[in-house]
Amino acid sequence: MSFLFIPRRTYSAALTAPFSCSNSQISYFARCGQIDRARQVFEQLPDKTVVSWNAIVAGYFQNNEPREALSLFRLMQLQGIRPNFPSMISTLSVCGSLATLNHGREVHAQLVRSLFDCDVYVCSVLITMYMKCGDLVNGKRVFDRFTSKDTVMWNSIITGYAQHGLGKEALQVFYDMVSSGVPPDEVTFIGVLSACSYTGRVKEGLQLFESMKSKYLVNPKTEHYSCVVDLLGRAGKLNEAMNLIRDMSVEADACVWGALLGACRIHNRLDMAEVVAKKLLLLEPENTGHYILLSNIYSSQGRWRDVAALRSNMRVQSLSKSPGCSWIEVEKKVHTFTGGDITSHPEHAVILRMVEKLDGLIIEVGYSPDGSFVLHDVEEEEKVHNLRHHSEKLAVAYGILKVPKGMPIRIMKNLRVCGDCHAAIKLIAKVTEREIVLRDANRFHHFKDGSCSCGDYW
Repeated sequence: MSFLFIPRRTYSAALTAPFSCSNSQISYFARCGQIDRARQVFEQLPDKTVVSWNAIVAGYFQNNEPREALSLFRLMQLQGIRPNFPSMISTLSVCGSLATLNHGREVHAQLVRSLFDCDVYVCSVLITMYMKCGDLVNGKRVFDRFTSKDTVMWNSIITGYAQHGLGKEALQVFYDMVSSGVPPDEVTFIGVLSACSYTGRVKEGLQLFESMKSKYLVNPKTEHYSCVVDLLGRAGKLNEAMNLIRDMSVEADACVWGALLGACRIHNRLDMAEVVAKKLLLLEPENTGHYILLSNIYSSQGRWRDVAALRSNMRVQSLSKSPGCSWIEVEKKVHTFTGGDITSHPEHAVILRMVEKLDGLIIEVGYSPDGSFVLHDVEEEEKVHNLRHHSEKLAVAYGILKVPKGMPIRIMKNLRVCGDCHAAIKLIAKVTEREIVLRDANRFHHFKDGSCSCGDYW
């Protein structure tokens, strides 16, 4: 039976439609962004099969609600529904998104028991999951098991190394891929160019970009230009990056201009930032990220009137900034922390005491709060208070309280880690003798013995 769109006025009748049609409705509403409707259809099903569960789990993941997707997958198992191949693959993607490593390992074990782990596609998904969870060892182990690797599998490991700032390793895998006779594609070059950008390998990155079309017959797209703009921008070559944009063979999009604006923030190029921001606000007038990045540049230079004007403009357009949010998995439960909101967690009192204890310990070894990362014009004492309650610091404190010694503390953040938190977490790792792995919006940071894997280049 094929699925036909059901108008709103007859929607109630749809809830009593035949079972096979209802599964199609769940997928349809989810694809249309109407996840609440999809959930309503799902809840009305008298007998939910694994197909029904797969549809709703995938629907929540597609609608950027991975926590609810994972919760439903667990509920499915509790109700005695045995996961099949599609549900396990979908859940691996959820685990990678949330970096819930323990649950990802369980799904991997289920795939092994079901004899699905020998499939090349499955292994690519497993590599991606492990890399996104910060488990490089197991990601590489899955990769090494296969002698005959396809392009997707090579891309998975290259991209994983790039995200962890392992430029040398990513490039070595790329050259191994080429020497094995597997041709690189568009995704491959996004991975290797990102790896060069994250590690400051400007010369190698430019050579690879030049070889894309001339040697490997891959036409560069805006994503590749964005990587090269980021590569030049991070290295302080902002004029060269601007010239590259002007000479692009395709029209520069918001991703390309956004890479340049991020570089302007790193190197405090306010003159160029204002020009780039105007371009971005024309391309994406409702993207709050552009306003916030320009506001950050203004605030770092004490231009509070300009900050206030930008925020006023956002209010007029009913735009709001996404709050900084970090999360950590402890005993198969995801704990979320929002910057400045300490009281929402049931253990907030003990977390706050740990935050204050850690603050005292790192001050003794040289930490000094950097008020330039406070984006409001407030007194110095309030700046210190605000910095102390950044979401990643709250998550790290909880990890130290709950994660057994000897095990890495794995933190995820929805935004780029701020410079003050980066400096603080390096020292926290040193004074507590813990390994802390932080995945922010851009990349991974591995903190250990007072240093970070990024070499302070991010």
